This record gives sequence, structure tokens and C-alpha cells, in this order.
Amino acid sequence: MWAEHSSDRAEFLKLCRRIEYTIRAWYFLQFEDMMQLYALFDPVYGASKLEQQKLSAEEIDDLEQNFLSFFFQVMEKSNFKIATDEEIEVALSGQYLLNLPITVDESKLDKTLLKKYFGKRPRDNLPDFSDKYIIFRRGIGIDHTIDFFVMEKVDMLIARFWAYLLRITRLDKILLRRCKKHIKKVEKNNDDSDSEEYQEDVYERIRLENMPLSFRNLVNKTKIQEPTFERIIVVYRQASSRSHRERGIFVKHFRSIPMADMELVLPEKKNPGLTPMDWVKFLMSAVVGLVTVFSSLEMTTTDWRVLGAVLSTVIGYCAKTYFTFQQNLVVYQNLITKSMYDKQLDSGKATLLHLCDDVIQQEVKEVIISFFILMEQGKASRQGLDHWCEELIREEFGETCNFDVDDAIQKLEKLGIVTQDAIGRYICVGLKRANEIIGTTTEELVLKAKQGSMIPQ
Repeated sequence: MWAEHSSDRAEFLKLCRRIEYTIRAWYFLQFEDMMQLYALFDPVYGASKLEQQKLSAEEIDDLEQNFLSFFFQVMEKSNFKIATDEEIEVALSGQYLLNLPITVDESKLDKTLLKKYFGKRPRDNLPDFSDKYIIFRRGIGIDHTIDFFVMEKVDMLIARFWAYLLRITRLDKILLRRCKKHIKKVEKNNDDSDSEEYQEDVYERIRLENMPLSFRNLVNKTKIQEPTFERIIVVYRQASSRSHRERGIFVKHFRSIPMADMELVLPEKKNPGLTPMDWVKFLMSAVVGLVTVFSSLEMTTTDWRVLGAVLSTVIGYCAKTYFTFQQNLVVYQNLITKSMYDKQLDSGKATLLHLCDDVIQQEVKEVIISFFILMEQGKASRQGLDHWCEELIREEFGETCNFDVDDAIQKLEKLGIVTQDAIGRYICVGLKRANEIIGTTTEELVLKAKQGSMIPQ
């Protein structure tokens, strides 16, 4: 194999460096334009820079739309996808660590920036909230937690007892009929959406509600598991006030967010409170308690022990509901803190720089892998090259992907190191010839000058 020869290995490493330097230079101007545009819309310093430019409102509108156009191109190149309503519905169909209803305060979010962008550049399967904020996702991972989950197990027992009562009274069939239309509608939407790739990535969920009921499982620590979005990027703008028009664009980057807890990354969240179901529980408990008390008092002989037991049960259940809410509130605050310090990778300009480097590294790897396959195989069709590249990545790195062979071939042809024969098969030039065609890059000259200045005179 060529790699066994030190001269070929050195030539190939030189070619890899030159490919990276050249592709980085291609993207430099495009990324520089995007970074300069974002400097005008940075939530911290953008307002002062806009004042210095003395631009009209129409000119600022055009500039922010240009930035979004650059940004969405970079997101697509980085393999980020806009989370659809169906994907979010699947993600939030269960509970993990967060057990409070979290909603967005839409009055605090701008509704014109993204609406204008998608109005000019319509897309399929946009979420309902796409006029206010956008959630990008990339990659699927797994997260698991081991704990006693005392209050959660109590809730599970109550839920199972409640389900048992519904089955006994046949009320579950009535509720089931009411839900059938909604379920059919959701299934139809899922069938129409192109979610096959998303579904293939979903890992197994291990939840308490599916846990086998036994004394050992109730008293011992339990492991729960939830798939995660490995990377999430949220884009939004805060709402303007009457006296000030907001121009800052927030870009926040998160990692390893459990799907069921995705509400943690939502912008401008409302403070959580008791759910409507919690209030129903309170009212039902109060009604049951009052009815029991008055019924007992109207009887000629009141059994104070039974009355005390009923009141204790009602008060205990209300106290349990309240303290469960307080515990969930503490967990929510801890999760928010964790998402800020552990889960949030970066924001603003740092996120853009991270994305730009991701794009460059991916483009470089695609080109190098394609050239390597052509060196090994000699000649290859477009389909054959695509297959061999995907097989190499699977065998060497244990990863499966949809290799973008068209983009890789386009860049190889632009570099001038790949040609086509009469029947359309691709052929690469030799290693030395490839290095000669690309030539010495500016980075190599700088490194050579730096090394020369370090040599003692």
C-alpha cells in the first residue's frame, strides 16, 4: 500500500495540508462578510455600531436579511436541520428530568424578522413558531440518570391506580374515542412529513411509567434513559418596545439536550406554575373532603375516627401535590443552571466561529477521503465513489453517513487534481503532481519564514 512508503506518506500529508489551506481561503471571504454583518446585530455591541453607520431603517432591514441568508447557508453546510413540529412532538411526548409545563412568553419575542425571511424564502415543514424563533438540531446521542426518584414513583403509582379506576368504570373507552380523531390527524401529518431519517436515529427511551411494578424496583435506585439532541442552536430576537426598536439577533448553542427536556433551550420562558391538572386535583380533593365532612356531621352518630382518616387523606394528598410541585420547581431551577453552565457551548459570535470551522473541516475531510479512494481504486464512477467513501467511514470510524460526493467532486475538479475519462469515470492525478498543481500556499510560506527566523544566526 502507498502508505507504507515514507515518501508517499509525506506527499499525502503535504497534500492534505494544502487542501485544507486552500479550502479555508475559499470560505474566508464569505465567512468574513457574515461576521461583519453580525457585528451590526450583536445583542451587546451591535446597537452602537449601527448608530455609527447612520443607516436608514430599510438599509438595516436589508442587511439583517443578508446576514440570515449567510447564516442559513452555513447551517445547511454544517448539517444542521430545522426542527419540525412532528419532531418536537415526538421529542416532548414523554418526561425525563423536567416535570413542569414550560411555555414561551411570546409577547417578549419579535415576530417580524424571521417571518420576513421565510416570506421571501419559503420552506416546507416549518414549525408553527418559526416566525418567533428557530431551533436547529444535529446528531442524536443518549443520556441516562440513576436515582431513587421517590416522588416520581409515587406519581407513577397514583397514575396507574387512576388508569385502573378508569378501566373498571369503563371511562377509558369514552376518553379513547375522543382522542382517536386527534391521533389520526397526528399520524397523517407524520406520514406526510419526511421524517424517516429522524426516526432512524431515535434511541430507546427507558421511563418510570413503563417500569415493571415490584417492591425491589420501588425501593432501589432506578435507571432512566432518554435520547438527546447532540447539538441545538436557537435563533431569535427580543420584542421591541415603544421607545426602542430591537435589532440584536441572539444565536445560542447547546449540547446534549435530552429530547423530553428540550423546553430548557426555549427563549424567554415563563415562570412555571401549577398545571391545570394540579388545580383540578386540589379542587377535587377539597370537594371530596367537604362532602365527607358534611355527610358525617348530618349523621346521628358521627364516627370521628373515619372522619379524621378521610380528612387526613385529603390534606395529605393536597400537601403531596404542593410539595411535588416545589420539588419539580427546584429541579427545574437546577436544570436551568446546568443548561447555562454545562450545556450551553457558546453564543453569538463564538457560535458563528464554531460553525464556520465546522464547515471548513467537513469540506476538507470530504475532499481528502474522495481523493484517497480514487488513489486506491484508480478509477471510479460517481456512484462507486460515493459507496466506497461511505464504506471507508463505516469501517475505519464506525460511523454511518450520507456522503456528499457531488460537493467533493466539484471541489476536486476546482482544485484541478481530478479528471474524467471518456465514459465519465473519475481519475486523480499522482500525489506529486497534485501538490504541484495546488502549489505552495501562503500558510506554508509563513511557516517557512517563521522557522527560518528561529534558526540561530
